[in-house]
Amino acid sequence: MRIVIPDDYQHVIHTLDCFSRLAGYEVTVLHDRQPASTDELAERFADADALVLTRERTRIDAALLARLPKLKLISQTGKVSSHLDLAACTAHGVVVTEGRGSPVAPAELAWTLILNARRQLVPAIDAFRQGQWQVNLGQAVAGQTLGIWGYGKIGQRLARYAQAFDMPVLVWGSAASRAAAQAHGHQAASSREAFFAQADILSLNLRLSDTTRHAVTATDLGHMKTDALLVNVSRAELIAPGALLQALDSGRPGFAAVDVFEHEPLLDPNHPLLRHPRVLSTPHLGYVEKNGYELYFGDAFDNVLAFFDGAPTQVANPDALKGRSDC
Repeated sequence: MRIVIPDDYQHVIHTLDCFSRLAGYEVTVLHDRQPASTDELAERFADADALVLTRERTRIDAALLARLPKLKLISQTGKVSSHLDLAACTAHGVVVTEGRGSPVAPAELAWTLILNARRQLVPAIDAFRQGQWQVNLGQAVAGQTLGIWGYGKIGQRLARYAQAFDMPVLVWGSAASRAAAQAHGHQAASSREAFFAQADILSLNLRLSDTTRHAVTATDLGHMKTDALLVNVSRAELIAPGALLQALDSGRPGFAAVDVFEHEPLLDPNHPLLRHPRVLSTPHLGYVEKNGYELYFGDAFDNVLAFFDGAPTQVANPDALKGRSDC
């Protein structure tokens, strides 16, 4: 059986402890950084019995699947998302398995961005390396209100961090999220407008879906304080196109820290968010962490082994199993 793992542009998958689980299989790891065309993917995947996808880096659609008659399995790291046409996989008899996610690394990165952005560490360090001493004045986070939109595993973790840093927490989201926040001793915002207006630091922690895509508008951002910080380690598409830059240029909010972009990988050093003096940007590092990778790929490799052993697990499209004799 041939397994293909695309998009390892960091050249790290073979260094993971869990990679040894694939010993005995023919494994090809691809290292392209730029997204490949459908023709290129069809050629590279032509002999693959299974694909192991790194999060959402490769798009799998009906046009590509039609050109991969040998493909039997797609093992997704983490959860299946919109990059993968699940219905088309089922129609082509391709089984899709999925794994777990972890809130640890993205929550820690969000907190790192908050502290760095508030203390303005990057410009201070850059100036220091150029021979300058104490060029700016940062802010401590104690006493500042942390707004959290999306009180799930990551949001709840951030709320606990905030408590340790003496920050009040204000939550917006579904009725269930707000009720959970209040049960944990936090405040639920009285309205969406109040949420944006009252938060000193506002973190977006929503899943991207049809209902959350472009949920944050320029009007929402315009309610924020002139010295507020917007943090987004979730998905760029949660914010309406162009709204963040428009808001920053209008002075509300005063600052942003972002780990996600509409088109990734972002390789243009002149992108306006990278060049903006009041934006701290990182290259989608939220899930890029060794223990997280061991979890993501460990699950994905285990699902490959289970499938070829004839006992598939964590199947996202069980209808694709019907009529198969190889699992």
